[in-house]
Amino acid sequence: MTKLIGYARVSTKSQTTDRQVSDLIAAGVRRDDVYVDRGVSGGRARRPEFDTALDALEGSDTLVVTTLDRLGRSTANMLELAEARSTANMLELAEALRTRGAALRVLNLGGGDVDTSTPMGGMVFTVMAALAEMELAIKRERIVDSVNKRRAASKDLGRRRPQFTESQILNARRLVNAGESATQVARDLSMSRATSYRRISALGA
Repeated sequence: MTKLIGYARVSTKSQTTDRQVSDLIAAGVRRDDVYVDRGVSGGRARRPEFDTALDALEGSDTLVVTTLDRLGRSTANMLELAEARSTANMLELAEALRTRGAALRVLNLGGGDVDTSTPMGGMVFTVMAALAEMELAIKRERIVDSVNKRRAASKDLGRRRPQFTESQILNARRLVNAGESATQVARDLSMSRATSYRRISALGA
C-alpha cells in the first residue's frame, strides 16, 4: 500500500516543528509516519530521523517535506541507499528515490506543491534544484574571485597565525625546565601545548 512519509527538521531545540508537522498532516501524511529531527543543522550529513524516514520508504511511497531546505541547508548532503552511505545532491536524492520506486514531494517549492512522481513535478524539481546548484556555484566563484583580488592587492585575508621568535621559544623552554606548567606557558604564548612542545623540541639541546 502506498504511503506518505513525512520529514520535518529544525536547527535548534528551541525552535518548533509544529507548523511543519501540521502542514504534513494536512497534506495527507499520517501522524505516525512523520519523522522529526530537532536541533540538527541542515549541513550535518547524519540526521537520525531523516535516515529512519528513508528506511521506512518502500516502493511507490513518497517522502514529503514542507520546503526543500528541510532536506539540507545546502544542496549537498545525505543519504543511505542499499548498504552504502554517500553524499548526494537533491537531484541525486530524487533520482535515487525514483530508482527505488519512491518519490519526493515538496509542499512549497517555487510557490507550489511539487511531486516528483508526476512528469510535470519531476521537471519542475529538476529545474529548481539545478538553479540552486547554479546559485551555489556562483557564490563560490564570487568568494574565490574576492580572495584572489585581495591576494593580488596584498591585502590581509583574515587572521594569521602568530609568529614566534627563537628567543620566545627559548624563554618558554626555560620556564618549563624551571617547573612552570607546560600548558600555562603555551597558553601565555597563545599557542597549543602540542605546538609548544614541537617548537621547543626543534631547538635541540
